Amino acid sequence: MTNALTAEWVKLRTVRAPYGILLAIGLVLVFGAAISFLMVQDYDTTPAAERAGFASADSSVVVTPVVQFLVAALGALVATSDPRLTALTAVPDRTRLLLAKTVLVAVASVVLGAAALAFSTGSSLLIAGDRPPPITPGESLGDVLPYASAAVLSILVTGLAGLGLGLAVRSTAVTVVVVGVLLWGIPAVTPMLPEPWNVDASSVMVPYLVWEVAGIVDDPPLSPVAAVACLLLYALVTLGAGTVTLLRQDA
Repeated sequence: MTNALTAEWVKLRTVRAPYGILLAIGLVLVFGAAISFLMVQDYDTTPAAERAGFASADSSVVVTPVVQFLVAALGALVATSDPRLTALTAVPDRTRLLLAKTVLVAVASVVLGAAALAFSTGSSLLIAGDRPPPITPGESLGDVLPYASAAVLSILVTGLAGLGLGLAVRSTAVTVVVVGVLLWGIPAVTPMLPEPWNVDASSVMVPYLVWEVAGIVDDPPLSPVAAVACLLLYALVTLGAGTVTLLRQDA
């Protein structure tokens, strides 16, 4: 198992695409911090009577969906970087190969997600300083931890979903398109459905599930436990499809 995991790690770090993903995440974090800074500057120059209408300057709300997508793309790369399964020469056991890929993507997803959320949330708190709500992301760590934890969980799920979809379709491009549709395309359409379908459909979309898992939604359709189960179901279904494909396909 250790040899298989090492081989997958070496294979991942010796291609250029993952470094492009890391660069993109870094740029998104800088962009998010800039948005927080501009919001705070606008808040400071706005009359006190109008400040109550401001949204929080928490850049993690902007950063999370992009990091979800980029980590899913990383999962797809791990799945599709060896389309002819030449790795089976070194690791004939497909179950062990799948486990190595899963562990690598899971660890990378959690590390990248935690780092991104720590930076975005921390920078937003520093930029907001001692300004009162609503502009500050929170008055203590306990205020921001629920959303940050839920966001990291969602990033783990999208990374594993990218891996599962990549193993199932064996195409990085197709996987990235499907992930984009799941994360941004369908969630943009569900609010347009007739009531109550719009609420029911939106409640199981990944972007909204993050808020439900965090428990910071007024009268949410799903409880935090149900939302966690729904998020994990995305990973289980996609990984299940990828597992069946990998174990049954020809090398």
